[in-house]
Amino acid sequence: MADEGVFQPPERKWKIPLLVFFKDASLVFKMDELGSEILCIAFPAALALAADPIASLIDTAFIGHLGPVALAAVGVSIAIFNQASRIAVFPLVSITTSLVAEEDTIERISNEVPKGENSEKVSDKNCETKELKDADAMLEILEEGSTKDSEMKASMPEDDSKTGAAPCVITGGRNKAKSKREKRHIPSASTALVIGGLLGLIQTLFLIFAAKPLLSFMGVKSGSPMLAPALKYLTLRSLGAPAVLLSLAMQGVFRGFKDTKTPLYATVAGDLTNIILDPIFIFVCRLGVSGAAIAHVISQYLISLILLLKLMTRVNLLPPRLKDLQFHRFLKNGFLLLWRVIAVTFCVTLAASLAARLGSIPMAAFQICLQVWLTSSLLADGLAVAGQAILACAFAEKDYGKATAAATRVLQMTFVLGLGLALLVGVGLKFGAGVFTRDPNVLQLISISIPFIAATQPINCLAFVFDGVNFGASDFAYTAYSMILVSILSIASLFYLSKTNGFVGIWVALTIYMVLRILAGIWRMGSGTGPWHFLRGQFRLP
Repeated sequence: MADEGVFQPPERKWKIPLLVFFKDASLVFKMDELGSEILCIAFPAALALAADPIASLIDTAFIGHLGPVALAAVGVSIAIFNQASRIAVFPLVSITTSLVAEEDTIERISNEVPKGENSEKVSDKNCETKELKDADAMLEILEEGSTKDSEMKASMPEDDSKTGAAPCVITGGRNKAKSKREKRHIPSASTALVIGGLLGLIQTLFLIFAAKPLLSFMGVKSGSPMLAPALKYLTLRSLGAPAVLLSLAMQGVFRGFKDTKTPLYATVAGDLTNIILDPIFIFVCRLGVSGAAIAHVISQYLISLILLLKLMTRVNLLPPRLKDLQFHRFLKNGFLLLWRVIAVTFCVTLAASLAARLGSIPMAAFQICLQVWLTSSLLADGLAVAGQAILACAFAEKDYGKATAAATRVLQMTFVLGLGLALLVGVGLKFGAGVFTRDPNVLQLISISIPFIAATQPINCLAFVFDGVNFGASDFAYTAYSMILVSILSIASLFYLSKTNGFVGIWVALTIYMVLRILAGIWRMGSGTGPWHFLRGQFRLP
């Protein structure tokens, strides 16, 4: 009996939580309430999230006809711009989505209390939400309605047994009508716009004045034929940084509201503008790479304007007092995510730099492959957004049953999506690479890269969606520290494999990088640690 007591606990702690990834796997294609909610958020979000990569892909297609030198130059510039944007945007958008989802959920619950039969359940959920948060954070969230909430909680009995059954989204007709008529005061939304605008201006100034040193770091030296077009494209593209950060910050606000259709409409309008202006500026006006940059900047400002006008009809963007802004909450988690994003983007940027050092032909091929690799996989980010929004709401309500179901369902959907993308990307690049360039040397290197780009699609998709799952659980510290460790190992493999195997070695190292990312995600949830501690107790039950 003593031996059994020593043996069984480790098996249960290690093996049983891993089974959560296969929970209800047969329901992956079922359009039940959870499946419909995920897809309603994920599908529009996937299209909206792909806005900037798709625009870059369009630029790549047009610029590819200007020659391999221009294509390689734009590739380096895009790599620099994307890294600078991600360093600022990803922490901002990720935190905004989670905080807005929490604040909006609590406001909806508060509005539901005086209206009908379910007031007891809602009041109990509000109490449980308060237990989850620090006192300071909850005072910030509930500052406007703290007196009203206290009175309601004092008069309502507790009902713990019904906490897990209620859906995250309150769909009562009266509340929906009220939310449409009245503007909401969401402090996190106002804070996101202030921070996004400031970061956009800083990014513009930084990229303009540091363009040459950054290009030199990326392997584009003073005597390189890529320097002049790369400098033109990067300088002009940097003027759109404020629009990029503001539009993505506003997308984070809409995601928190579980509204991904509005960002989609704005994105479609901007992308259509980019598609129309690209050939006009590049070929008709003979502006070359400068024309591509100008078209892209105009499209980004259009997207930002549409989102701002729509947001102003739903949210009071000017808070009553400056202290209502949630700077403390953003900075607290933003610092962690900043290091995580630096680690993530540095690996990809380093890969682009190592490809640029191999020459214009390898860099041109790498740029095309990288854009396809990331753009196709980013379709899974729609599922990541859905998972983050639903999980943030479920954790705010302390509804662990829904949190588990949502996390496992989006991961299972992601794996299926990855398999489909692997087939699509493999066939598409095999027969459609000529859309991007006609240079036979570039096409040959693209054909060599196809196995890596296609086979890693399921891995990439899972890596992106695990990020959404972690953000939804507000597990910011773990995502930061684990990514730093992953990046250290990946950077070492990039230097070694690129030196020993050249172009192919870079793609092998990027594959290792993505594999390590999903292993970090599997470890956290599969071991039942951190915010997923409840999985151990739950899965011990017969």
